[in-house]
Amino acid sequence: MSAKEDGKGKQPDKGKGKRIRSLLGVGYWVQGFRVFPWMVVNFFLKDSVKVDPSTLQILQNSANLPMVGKPLYGVVSDAVYISGQHRVPYIAIGVFLQALSWVTIAILSQSNISIFTMSLFLLLSNLGASISEVANDAIVAEMTKPKTPQPASSGELQSFVWMASAVGGVLGNLLVGIAIDRFSPQSMFLFFGLLLVLQFVITIMVSERSLNLPKSPSNVGIRKQLSELSAALQKPEIAYSIAWFAASYAIIPVLSGTMFFYQTQYLKIDTSVLGMSKVFGQLVNLLWGVVYNRSLKSVRPRKLLQAIQVTMAVLMISDVMFVRGTYRQMGVPDSIYVVVFSGVLEILFFFKILPFNVLIAQLCPTGCEGSLMAFVMSAVALAFIVSGYLGVALASYVGITENDFSGFPLGLLVQAVCTLLPIFFLSWIPDIQKSKTRTE
Repeated sequence: MSAKEDGKGKQPDKGKGKRIRSLLGVGYWVQGFRVFPWMVVNFFLKDSVKVDPSTLQILQNSANLPMVGKPLYGVVSDAVYISGQHRVPYIAIGVFLQALSWVTIAILSQSNISIFTMSLFLLLSNLGASISEVANDAIVAEMTKPKTPQPASSGELQSFVWMASAVGGVLGNLLVGIAIDRFSPQSMFLFFGLLLVLQFVITIMVSERSLNLPKSPSNVGIRKQLSELSAALQKPEIAYSIAWFAASYAIIPVLSGTMFFYQTQYLKIDTSVLGMSKVFGQLVNLLWGVVYNRSLKSVRPRKLLQAIQVTMAVLMISDVMFVRGTYRQMGVPDSIYVVVFSGVLEILFFFKILPFNVLIAQLCPTGCEGSLMAFVMSAVALAFIVSGYLGVALASYVGITENDFSGFPLGLLVQAVCTLLPIFFLSWIPDIQKSKTRTE
């Protein structure tokens, strides 16, 4: 084939690649920007609804219950086509549900919003988010499989969407730190709702046929899709990997609600500092995507996951010193610690997702990308819920209340020890290298 012919043949694919990146870029950017309304929700529940730390953490984690249903959404999106499409329509449906939720919250008067009402609309929002995420993750998995007509380099597309999400997170946290003292919660909810309306319009203007996704039969029934998912989960390398990944989150009793109250109620940390903390964390998240794509794709997943787990435990021990006032005695202001170390620790929980998604995409059998990736994220969502509830139990056990944080250091130390436990069963993760699992 001549260079000219080769160029003619590749040009359309490049155009389709740009459309895929545009669709995914917008989707993952908005997904990252969701930190904007959720930070507002935290302050709204604390200051207006007057919830305590344990109630806040229970509400935070209970709102994630729709995420547990991701396998069902994945199976449906794999098997049920809408007008000959089975990815883009589900993205649009998910975005619509989110927009409906946040716009409704925005137009309700603040006096009419109870814990029950707020919980209901947060559940609806997360239902929409989980449906969209399933479809987006399935597109990424399909485009990075070794046997696709135009396979993306292993890890490259995952890094791209990871960075798009991180950029959204940076901007969302930066804006919320500035806006939270200047605008009402309703106006900020409305702003995010209108952003989702814009994403919905962009999404419905995209034809899935123009994306050149790998072809799969459109008459696959849900029963057959469930059978294929079951067969994939029976593969030891997939089953053990997912089990380790979920357990590595579930086993850690997270004290996020307690830390939020400790920083805002006890230390009186300004909201702009909390915003900058999350901005710094998202910048580190963005840097992680770049570094992974350039330097760490060829590193064995097991080695990467072990390093991340150890780093998380070290920073949790650092939190013990922070709560005990050690850094304050050394002359380090609380605000500096919160911005740098707290921001990094919070985002470290998600570092494992990038290399793990690359691993699962390589192991995933053709035809069940959506359902398998959805199952993975469902397992993670359930693990986070379990982790949050364990954190509430731990806070109660060590005697933490909204006015008494004397047991907080002990709780953080227990958290750090639990973070190290998954290292002892890392053998569940296949010890493979990228070069052995894909073709260039």
